Amino acid sequence: MPKEVKALQATKKGEFDSFERTTIVRRDLRPDDVAIDIKYCGICHSDVSMVQWQGQHFPMVPGHEIAGVVTAVGSDVTDFKPGDRVGVGCLVNSCGECPACKSGNEQFCEKGSVIVFDSVDHDGTVTQGGYAQSIVVKDHFVLHIPDKMSLADAAPLLCAGITTFSPLQRFNIGKGDKVAIIGMGGLGHIAVQFAAKMGADVTVLGHSESKRDEAKKFGANSYEVMKDKEDFDRLAGQFDFILNTIAVNLNLDDYLKLLKFEGTLCYVGIPSDDQHFNLFSIFGNQGSITASNIGGIKPTQDMLNFAAEHDVKPQIEMIGIDDVPQAYRNILDSKVRYRYVIDMSALD
Repeated sequence: MPKEVKALQATKKGEFDSFERTTIVRRDLRPDDVAIDIKYCGICHSDVSMVQWQGQHFPMVPGHEIAGVVTAVGSDVTDFKPGDRVGVGCLVNSCGECPACKSGNEQFCEKGSVIVFDSVDHDGTVTQGGYAQSIVVKDHFVLHIPDKMSLADAAPLLCAGITTFSPLQRFNIGKGDKVAIIGMGGLGHIAVQFAAKMGADVTVLGHSESKRDEAKKFGANSYEVMKDKEDFDRLAGQFDFILNTIAVNLNLDDYLKLLKFEGTLCYVGIPSDDQHFNLFSIFGNQGSITASNIGGIKPTQDMLNFAAEHDVKPQIEMIGIDDVPQAYRNILDSKVRYRYVIDMSALD
């Protein structure tokens, strides 16, 4: 029989005060399913956006940074067993047959990847996320959390971690590379750690002095406050790779001139407005602009293993389930340093 579990749902789009405790139904185990007792769930800015304006299916149970313990597995599951420490990120299903899926890029599935919440699964059901006691997920989309990593620290890495690790891995960032990270918030503070542990020379490009000391703690070699033309002129042509982690409009022409010959500026923070630049900004250095969209299952496991080995961890603030509405407001007001994680025990 399907199982009823306690959860926290947003009942109305755009209304953070519409969160309420409820019960939802998780499916019976299929042969390739894993049942997970959720211990922690991170809050991502995209959770906030889904509740605020992007979501399509209400009531909605958000949450895509899930860390917990396996309680049961289907008859065909061989990689997991009860008691294993595991995580679930953004993805819970894909066709498994298209070139994207076969190359480990399930996020680009030609049939359409299935997101852990507010997404229509292949059987027609609408997915419900991690603000709940438990979840049932196809085994291919479950991640092993290394023993040396705490479950609470692992939760934000399942989105913020892979979002920043993936482009650094894709562009083979390592020793000898000069990397700039635009912004040092929920994504940026993890990006700094990954780039530094990969061996790069890392500079944070900020808008104020408030995070200079923290940038050094996270592994940055330098911190630059970018306020006027002179700041950009001084750093022109210095960086092999620039990772933009903030979802605000930039004067792209200013940042593009910071690239070295054949350097790359990559977006992981995605503004809602159209972005504009002058082609002459990349004509002189043959630079490139690209974007990166989370990561597939194998890269996510690679990221967790790398983070555990190199002690990369998010700076978290632990909250209770009833603190979620205020946490959403604080995220919009940039009042969190740097990631909220919900202790799900209050739902028991």
